[in-house]
Amino acid sequence: MVVCVCNAIKERDLRDVARSGGLRCAKAAYAQMGRKPKCGQCLPFARNIISELDAEG
Repeated sequence: MVVCVCNAIKERDLRDVARSGGLRCAKAAYAQMGRKPKCGQCLPFARNIISELDAEG
């Protein structure tokens, strides 16, 4: 599934970055991929994915 259309970020890529970097912030995850949010519509979804991974521990 696509998380961010502007940056072509897929859910699997976001999950991989969040897991490997232990990131808790969507903007930090985007930066880790060399990107930054553009329109911002994706940020709530990205935050939910990262929070979900953080809760899994």
